[in-house]
Amino acid sequence: MGKEPHADKTIDLRIAERLKGLRGERGWSLDELSKRANISRATLSRLENAEVSATANVLGRLCAAYQLPMSRLIRMVEEGFEPLVRRDAQPLWSDPETGFSRLGVSPPAASLAGEVLQCSLPAGVRLDYDAPPRPGLEHHLLLIEGKLEVTVDGTGHSLVAGDCLRYRLTGPSAFSTPKEQGAKYHLFIV
Repeated sequence: MGKEPHADKTIDLRIAERLKGLRGERGWSLDELSKRANISRATLSRLENAEVSATANVLGRLCAAYQLPMSRLIRMVEEGFEPLVRRDAQPLWSDPETGFSRLGVSPPAASLAGEVLQCSLPAGVRLDYDAPPRPGLEHHLLLIEGKLEVTVDGTGHSLVAGDCLRYRLTGPSAFSTPKEQGAKYHLFIV
C-alpha cells in the first residue's frame, strides 16, 4: 500500500536541497528570501539544512516568493515521469504541524498541463495561503467526504461531499474544516 507519512525522510532532504537550489538560482541571500516570503532567516536556514520539515504554510509562502506551484516544487524533488503511476509510487507529503496530507495521484510532469492531488485535512484545521504560487492557476476541487470551507479572493464557499468548486487563484486563499469533521478531497490543477 502507500507510504506512511514521514516513512521516507529522504523527501524532506530533497525538498531542502531544492529550496536551497531555487534560492541559489535566483542569487538571493537568506535575508532577501526572508523578506520576500515573510519567513525568518533562521527558519529558512533550518529548512535548507533539513533540520526541520516544512509546513504547508511555509511551503506556500516560499512557492509564492518563487512563483511556483507547491506541486511543481514537489515534482522537482521526484525522479522521472511514467505514464502509469502505481498507488505505491504516488508521492505523499504531510504537514507535521497540521496533519494536512497530499498524495500526488497524478504528479506534475514537464510535458503535462495538469495534475491530480488527493488531500486530507483533519478536523478543526485551517490553512492560509497569502498569495497564489502562480496568478491564474486553475483549480477544480471535488470534496469526497466531510465538510470544507474554501475562501478564494475573499469569497467563502461551504462544501459538502460531492460538491465541486472551480476557480482561478489570483489572491489569498484558505481551507478550513469544522471542529467536528475533517475533509478528504481531490484537487485537479491545470
